[in-house]
Amino acid sequence: MAIIEVRDLGKRYGPKIAVDSVSFEVAEGEIFGILGPNGAGKTTTVECVAGLRVQDRGSVSVLGRAPADVRSAIGVQLQSSELPERMRVSEALSLFSSFYPSPADWSARLGLTSHLKAEFGQLSGGLKQRLSIALALIGSPRVAILDELTTGLDPQARRDTWSVIEEVRAAGVTIVLVTHFMEEAERLRDRVAVFRDGRIAALDTPRPWTRRPCTRPWTTWRPAGRSTTGCRSRSR
Repeated sequence: MAIIEVRDLGKRYGPKIAVDSVSFEVAEGEIFGILGPNGAGKTTTVECVAGLRVQDRGSVSVLGRAPADVRSAIGVQLQSSELPERMRVSEALSLFSSFYPSPADWSARLGLTSHLKAEFGQLSGGLKQRLSIALALIGSPRVAILDELTTGLDPQARRDTWSVIEEVRAAGVTIVLVTHFMEEAERLRDRVAVFRDGRIAALDTPRPWTRRPCTRPWTTWRPAGRSTTGCRSRSR
């Protein structure tokens, strides 16, 4: 059953077309990846799905309704999410919990209990990402939108975050994951929409696209053939 339906989505900023005729569905319980370079329309698309932006044309439905009508069912971690440097982890969790009648406590499952007294500015990149996930899930959403969750993390922190995402899905949350990394898409391996120039260039499971694991960002990717893709260096 489709929990998210996007049909002919279009969005522009002045003369610039950010998203052009994008359509896809996300099944309940799926990890749906959105992959592509900067400026490809990824973040604008998920912001429309989250109800944070209004599309110029087309339609978006979550749980069969307009995103703005089901915001309590959508948890969002945006690429630019930040908290005050002096805010403690416990204070952030308490503040966000106050927004919901029955908040969910993910701090133990996300390994935050020993860091509750730490200030946000003192946290490592990996712990900041774990806190971002905890805040996105605190309202017990049915859909979690995670935008560039592992950008800037070291390889170990990135792998740890992948494990967290898999645990979140195991708890019954449908995940829309925006990423630059083909390796990340392959590891999480449900379906991936490849964005380029505001459109979906390909939509499939990631495994048919990969000849070997690609740890470089999508900015180095080029099509490897008619029906497959690969990871090539800039010099080729």
